[in-house]
Amino acid sequence: MAALAIRPPAAREGLTLAPPLAGYRVIDLSTWIAGGYGTKLLVDGGAEVIKIEPPGGDPLRRWSASGAPIPTGADGALFNYLGAGKRSVAADPGDLASLSDLMGSADAVVWSPGSPVAEHPSLVPAALRDRHPHLAIAAVTPFGLTGPWADKPATEFTLQAWSGAVVGIGRGSVDRPPMYVGGQVGEWIAGTWAAIGLLAARRAGGGALIDLSMLEALTMSLTYYPVTFHDQLGYPMRKKRSVPTPGVHAAKDGMVGLGCGTGQQWLDFCAMIGHPEWMDDRSLFLNRTGLAPTIDRWMAEHSVEEIIELASAFRIPNAPIVNGENAPAYDHFLARDTFRPNPIDGALNPRPPFRMTTATSRGADRRQRTGGGLPFSGLRVLEMTAFWAGPLVGHVLALLGAEVIHLESANRPDGARLVGGVPQTTEQYWERGPIFAALNTNKKSLTLDLNDPRGIDLLHRVVATCDVVVENFTPRVLDQLGLTYDGLKASRPDLVMVRMPGFGLDGPWRDRAAFAFVIEDASGLTWLTGHPDQLPNEPYCLGDPNAGLHAIVGTLLALEHRDRTGEGGLVEAAMVDAALTIAAEQVIEHSAYGVLLSRSGNRGPMAAPQNLYLAAGPDDYGRDDSWVAIAVASDDQWVALGKALGEPDWAIDPDYDSAAGRRAGQDRIDEALRAWCRERTAEEIVECLWEAGVPVGKVMQPHRQPELPQLHARNFFEHLTHPVAGPARYSTLPMQFRPGPERLHTRPAPLLGEHNTELLTELGLNTDEINALESAGVIGRSMPTGEG
Repeated sequence: MAALAIRPPAAREGLTLAPPLAGYRVIDLSTWIAGGYGTKLLVDGGAEVIKIEPPGGDPLRRWSASGAPIPTGADGALFNYLGAGKRSVAADPGDLASLSDLMGSADAVVWSPGSPVAEHPSLVPAALRDRHPHLAIAAVTPFGLTGPWADKPATEFTLQAWSGAVVGIGRGSVDRPPMYVGGQVGEWIAGTWAAIGLLAARRAGGGALIDLSMLEALTMSLTYYPVTFHDQLGYPMRKKRSVPTPGVHAAKDGMVGLGCGTGQQWLDFCAMIGHPEWMDDRSLFLNRTGLAPTIDRWMAEHSVEEIIELASAFRIPNAPIVNGENAPAYDHFLARDTFRPNPIDGALNPRPPFRMTTATSRGADRRQRTGGGLPFSGLRVLEMTAFWAGPLVGHVLALLGAEVIHLESANRPDGARLVGGVPQTTEQYWERGPIFAALNTNKKSLTLDLNDPRGIDLLHRVVATCDVVVENFTPRVLDQLGLTYDGLKASRPDLVMVRMPGFGLDGPWRDRAAFAFVIEDASGLTWLTGHPDQLPNEPYCLGDPNAGLHAIVGTLLALEHRDRTGEGGLVEAAMVDAALTIAAEQVIEHSAYGVLLSRSGNRGPMAAPQNLYLAAGPDDYGRDDSWVAIAVASDDQWVALGKALGEPDWAIDPDYDSAAGRRAGQDRIDEALRAWCRERTAEEIVECLWEAGVPVGKVMQPHRQPELPQLHARNFFEHLTHPVAGPARYSTLPMQFRPGPERLHTRPAPLLGEHNTELLTELGLNTDEINALESAGVIGRSMPTGEG
């Protein structure tokens, strides 16, 4: 067993404080991006990570998404990015006895299948757990370690099909096949969850097995709580594919993305492009497809810079369509020093997705751990957030034991309460929003009018009782209210404040409005999604949950620092930084090899053939639109596919014996597979190919996720009854802790202002004072009714 240095641990660029995870040793027994990225996040926090590889090394060492040759003796640029600051040990699968001492000295392990070392019987998760019970072990697998599908073959592409992500957001036009989200995003998301799981287990104390399912991670990141939505409202969020209008457009000199997520933004957009008459037809806000030709012509007459300048003036969400070539040149990323050269190969790498600074004053010593209970028991969090990215931070913490107070105003509540189209004439319509219900279980609700000095005073008094404050407004909002970190830490010196602006706290774009699709446009996630002969398509959801997950990592690192030192800190977790990180391969590939990665429909670099194929029979809505995803990721799977289909001539053609040959022959292979699938139902195709060992997935409608036997067996959904909206099923977390709680959701999302009296009484207010605040509108429990 010989040490193979990757490079000495580098400075933790996201931190201006002592490494929070100094002394924390992690063994990386993973293969590919998920484990590599999860452990990279821990390295960014100061952990010591030792990667165990077979003698031939991790296959990622020889990887380039474009197929660019890796020079002899060098490693691939993506591997260099993920490996920065780690050490490597080459282990012979036939002689692993010497690893026992290493495991005994470690605190945690990240494991995934795919390596002869990791798959050795002595190093699989159950064996590690038995022999080294002190370890926290994060096992990352396609379906999870348990359940009827635990051993089924899969790729991220087929997992996206099973998750409902391929059709769930309604991405693309009805005259073309639906499409997946490009860029191996599931790997990056799963890696982020692995880091969160290990940090949570560290806080709980003691060993644990963290069983992480990539399928479940994708359902939580690429679909928008479709099960709760359907259960509460009785209809799906979308039934058919469409192209957003406005959305991604071809300007005079490039591509630009715009979006209208609110009625006001649509009215402003109509004024911006010179069509105020559209404002008079309220139906156009929900159905704008017929206006696309007029909008396209207007966009084509203007430059990207002109469109962005106008849209910003009107406060319409906007961004250029960023890719691996142009990203490093944008003034905002230059001003924020977003990309830096890797000292190994000089390729540009994004900086860590959070920036942390420490307080100069200290609070009480907070070194205690929860001692085997829920990881965040005893932690109090004030959440000044709305919609998805910010509330997700508090939601994960709340599901794992934290007391989370969701702050709103009765006049301006969390906009997620109104997602779903419940008429305002409906009784308590603000309590019937399924997205709010899904993201806010286990929380408390406090309403304060922050335009009233009494509201500001009460906020400071609440902050004094909290460990963490999370907010996700544009910087100017809290700056104008004086609610910056410097302002709030006066009330709580050891406060951890997490700020989640779209584009950061500085730079030319700092005050731009940010929705998920804008962040996707500005990071490259949009660029890699879509058919190659069309404009790219926004994933239309990923930008939010990805930002929330990275903010959680930053929060937990700041709490680690506070546990060690008593010092609070500011965590800046810009949404765009998190997105640029999971799109890092684009900038890395272009910087290292001069290759611009681009969208390829439903093909991809990990498998050939890989595509969606139309099956026989109707979809859930009676249409001829039932699809299956098939991906062949190895030579063995190619042979298995041929045998399952009866070895037709094309399947035994020696030209296709290699991945390179199959990639060159994809058109012919696709034609044959299209014909074969068209004569069979999706269920028949899945049964045939899975039995043969070929990755395959039925393209599911997302609200039918609970029907998947795997999700049912793993209790991924739990039932709750909301006092107004009624019963529904709620997704949990994509990882199971063993030992861990049998149930995560303990109470439904709070009613607006439900806990005003409880929380204000804790501050010393009496009943008369609380009633007076409600009469004055400083607090409230309802919204106006009967308005449309």
